[in-house]
Amino acid sequence: MIRLGVNIDHVATVRQARRAAEPDPVAAAVLATLGGADGITIHLREDRRHIQDRDLLLLSQVDLPRLNLEMATVDAIIELAIQTKPTEATLVPEKRQELTTEGGLDILANELSVRSAIDRLRSAGIHVSLFIDPDEAQIEAAARFGADAIELQTASYSEARGAAAVAHELEKLRLATATAIGLKLHVHAGHGLNYHNVQPVCTIPGMEELNIGHSIVSRAVLVGLERAVREMKQTILQATP
Repeated sequence: MIRLGVNIDHVATVRQARRAAEPDPVAAAVLATLGGADGITIHLREDRRHIQDRDLLLLSQVDLPRLNLEMATVDAIIELAIQTKPTEATLVPEKRQELTTEGGLDILANELSVRSAIDRLRSAGIHVSLFIDPDEAQIEAAARFGADAIELQTASYSEARGAAAVAHELEKLRLATATAIGLKLHVHAGHGLNYHNVQPVCTIPGMEELNIGHSIVSRAVLVGLERAVREMKQTILQATP
């Protein structure tokens, strides 16, 4: 069964807009879990635009099925990860001016920092995933560098328009997944997935986990977080082979 990781960054975005105490991402994590989430994903950015150190600390103490910490290969964030020990750390690219993560992490161009981060995190008992494009060279490098998993960037698929373009991007994800499995890597996917486009990704053989945030939180504004998560979980289950 494919796991659903719910990204709650945007809950923190609403809170930080007013520098207030609510809505609390920790409460959101509990509600998402009650709605059927198999894990919670947060991105602790260098600029702390949404998730704060306090959120990571508290979430690491809550009895969650899984906690996935998205992070750049930055010493200070790595140290926080080692201290709090999330289930998994997903290394992602990060630029101050971007609205959200743009594209996968080029691990070939950042080999030294990526290898160092993987070694330090795995030595602390933290499972390491790399958020990368569905590119064979990047996947092969992920295996060489010692990652446990990859998370395939699905923005290109999510943003494709027209049946032919969508089919082309989906096939790239299928081939990338097969390549990764052949290299003994676990395969996750995320970015831009929603209630309308997620099911074809669920049919990819070997796909283990989908991380979805914006679509679920947007739906939650209208129907509540538990229901929004439950609906996404059901959508995934309906398409899972």
